[in-house]
Amino acid sequence: MTKTNVMPATGGTPVVPRVSRSCEAPTALVRKLYASPLSGEAIEALSFAAIDREAKAHAFTPEQWQVVRRMIHTTADFGLMDEVRFSPEAIAAGVLALQSGRPLYADSNMVRAGLSLARLRSVCPSYGPQDIICHVADEDLAEQARGAGLPRALFAVRKARAVLEGGIALFGNSPVGLLELNRLILEEGLRPALVVAMPVGFVHVVESKQETMSLPVPFVALAGRRGGSPLAVSVVHALTVVACSQPGRARRENGPGKVRSP
Repeated sequence: MTKTNVMPATGGTPVVPRVSRSCEAPTALVRKLYASPLSGEAIEALSFAAIDREAKAHAFTPEQWQVVRRMIHTTADFGLMDEVRFSPEAIAAGVLALQSGRPLYADSNMVRAGLSLARLRSVCPSYGPQDIICHVADEDLAEQARGAGLPRALFAVRKARAVLEGGIALFGNSPVGLLELNRLILEEGLRPALVVAMPVGFVHVVESKQETMSLPVPFVALAGRRGGSPLAVSVVHALTVVACSQPGRARRENGPGKVRSP
């Protein structure tokens, strides 16, 4: 402990040094926002403008850049530009699936919770909570997983097979779930409308994405170990923006192409 030497005053009474204290209370930074208000939409627009300014030169199409830019907005990570992969038909397939109200399979409840129904309904008004499916927390799957010694995510994919046929598959968490989806595509002819392959981690992650990118299905993938539920969600939200900019984006309730989840 550091000691402070204090010179004694006359008579041996120690002199305590004065501590200068400001009488002004600190000002919270948010008061600058109070003085110059910005809406959430304005802040988002400024953020995207900053990304456009700071991003290095790239070869993404304008529609692909909508996706990549929102991924960067989600993470503040420009390094993602080097790792994002699109199949040639990915954007068109994803937009058509959303316009048709196709169900979305989420590999985690975090993905499910992150998806905005308002954004989905801006493309197809008939979207509802029943169109976003996640089975990973189902009790019957927990029992199956314990019996087989395998992750629940694998059995969740099997349970969602009917939804995955023609649906949008979102993987931001489980590489094992993505591996099982790949098996269904390879061995059973399953054909999702779009696969968003962005599981994160260190085991089975890189190879699960590489296998997806070798399959005859539309995909948006993030090569390497990086990924996560927020990134998978950001892809869908970007696709809703692309879809809303195209003609014929909103179909009527129960209109052509509407597929209800079980």
